Amino acid sequence: MTNILKIENPFKQSRRDFMVRAAAVGGGLAVGFGLPATAAQGSGEPAAEVGLWVLIQPDDGVVIRYARSEMGQGSMTSAPMLVAEELGCDWNKVRVENVDTNANLRRKLPWGPMGTYGSMTIRSSQEYLRRGGAVAREMLVAAAAQQWGVPAAECKVDKGVIAHATSKRRTTFGKVAEAASKLQPPTDVALKDPKDWTIAGKPIKRVDIPASVNGTQRYGIDTQLPGMLYAAMMAAPVFGAKLKSFDASRIQGRRGIVRTMAVGDGAVAVVADNWWRAKEALKDVTAQWDEGRNGAVSSTSITESLRAGLAQAEAAVAHRTGDADKALASAAKVLEADYFTPYLAHSPLEPMGATAQLKDGRLDIWLSTQNSDWILTNCAKTLGMAPENIYVHRTQNGGGFGRRGAPVDYAIPAVLIAKAMEGTPVKLLWTREEDTTHDYYRPTAMYRVRGGLDASGNLVGLTARIASPSIAAQFRFPLKDGVDSLAVEGFHELPYEIPNLRIDFVQRDTHVPVGFWRAVGWSQTPFARESFIDELAHAAGKDPFEFRRAMLAHEKRPLGVLEAAAKAAGWGEPLPQGVFRGIAVTEPYGSFAAAVIEVSVDKNGGIRIRRVVQAIDPGYAVNPDNIRAQMEGCTAFALTMTMWGEITIKEGRAEQMNFDTYRMMRLSEMPKVETVLVPSGGFWGGVGEPSVAPVAPALCNAIFAATGKRIRSLPLKNEGISMA
Repeated sequence: MTNILKIENPFKQSRRDFMVRAAAVGGGLAVGFGLPATAAQGSGEPAAEVGLWVLIQPDDGVVIRYARSEMGQGSMTSAPMLVAEELGCDWNKVRVENVDTNANLRRKLPWGPMGTYGSMTIRSSQEYLRRGGAVAREMLVAAAAQQWGVPAAECKVDKGVIAHATSKRRTTFGKVAEAASKLQPPTDVALKDPKDWTIAGKPIKRVDIPASVNGTQRYGIDTQLPGMLYAAMMAAPVFGAKLKSFDASRIQGRRGIVRTMAVGDGAVAVVADNWWRAKEALKDVTAQWDEGRNGAVSSTSITESLRAGLAQAEAAVAHRTGDADKALASAAKVLEADYFTPYLAHSPLEPMGATAQLKDGRLDIWLSTQNSDWILTNCAKTLGMAPENIYVHRTQNGGGFGRRGAPVDYAIPAVLIAKAMEGTPVKLLWTREEDTTHDYYRPTAMYRVRGGLDASGNLVGLTARIASPSIAAQFRFPLKDGVDSLAVEGFHELPYEIPNLRIDFVQRDTHVPVGFWRAVGWSQTPFARESFIDELAHAAGKDPFEFRRAMLAHEKRPLGVLEAAAKAAGWGEPLPQGVFRGIAVTEPYGSFAAAVIEVSVDKNGGIRIRRVVQAIDPGYAVNPDNIRAQMEGCTAFALTMTMWGEITIKEGRAEQMNFDTYRMMRLSEMPKVETVLVPSGGFWGGVGEPSVAPVAPALCNAIFAATGKRIRSLPLKNEGISMA
């Protein structure tokens, strides 16, 4: 798929551009953007726009706008909760509405960035969301106060009702909304102290769940348009190969087949009157590919390249404190270990695809996406059109995990097909096999870690070298001093008090496309880091929890989450015979996460995961119920990765094609997950990804406790370990 398009760097903007846009987001909570009014539910009457984020209906219904993408992480509920909290409305009267991507572009991004990635939605937008609610509240109060001829400061708001105690007058949002929409928004508003929250901080049912459960939810795959045609696509089996020619003579004149065409220089598509016919016809299309040298690449050759990177003399330095080499040279005991993590596919339940129509100089595209901004930008670039003529209709995502973020390869082929079929809407849907074999995979990586202990078993020095393909290079991001920060996150700045530390990075790119996989570097670096910390604790003759605890004495928050997980799991208390524990602590995405996992092992070496305890400190917990759901989902995701996750390369292509060879955890295998929330306040961390981070090392440390076998390579299936 890499030949079909060149992806525009979504982060390519100057600091000035960023500051201008941020100012627009933070201070642009103004009336008068000229957006179409939203009809009140049931009444058909127009709603009044009060500030940027809020529409008030005459019947007191409240529409809160949502600028990100919902893919199961729950931010379509949590983000509006922050607006509603400051607005002071009745949550039971709230409806959530997507911000229109094209409108955001035309109005110079007043709603800010629309990308959903990196557990950023709440932590990067919480301030302007809260301000948006507060501005709307003040405008509504001002309108009521003007009607009554009283000072606005004497009015109070509660659940959509504005009251003036002295005169005992009361009104509702719906009655003053029209007047409020004509007022000048205040430039300075006070935000509530979190201790006074009545909506945020409480467990609220997610707004998207009913439709997801009753089957009325519409994902990108569900798009239906009058006169729509369907396309199936065959991309070059070897990454980066170019199409030389194709032969469609065997399907010439076949019923329902409309067209066979090249898509860029990296794929062939069949367009038909239904998708099944297109898919089946594609099997009878033969294509010739120019594979170049990539057809000789294998997992073996890639691993050899990584290993050579660990051994080479020079490397980019990601972090240096003290003199680690000197500390190791004088240490009483030195440990060294190599760790390996494989390529991983995203495998969202909804395969890649999009529906597009190019007509009368306008492109409409319907799809599940994590970043409608980037879709719009890259579609415009592909077609040579003005961005204002691109309309991105984003839907609920049937899973994303990073796959529907920066890569736009699932959108551009649909657009190219729509261009060839101008005037006709065409839905392109990938097969599961295309999805699995043409991903932007989580990079493979090798880690060489060395640590020195003094005579008292204290860690006095540590070095780590990471050899890995670069996601940053894949998307043409700059590598500062030769270091891909995504590859070294988790090692770059450790929470542990280690007086001498050096972290190196060696870039080892291949032809295999890599991208952002849930938790990105945090999905793999903790496996090496926290497994090695356990090895050091064992070599020092110390309890793994106490060994970590001593090195975190100066770091209140990671220490707090570590202690919370240990306490909830009963660390130090006797376990049933044959049951063993492992522990890990991490600090991903501005949050702090720790896990304790209990396992038992049967006589055949099969493990049973009996219990998982996950703790997280995200600073503030906007929707505790949703955070717990995310922690449970992260656990399932990470256990699947640890047990079975692996994409291998043979003759330049991915070997795994579907769920029979790329295994998912089954419901019957899912262990009990206990979640512990310890929000300490004072900062805003992410929640959609952090709990992935500690699972692999906690599980592998538990397996060591049970068997004495150190796991240094994933997945566990390759280590002779299976589910009991």
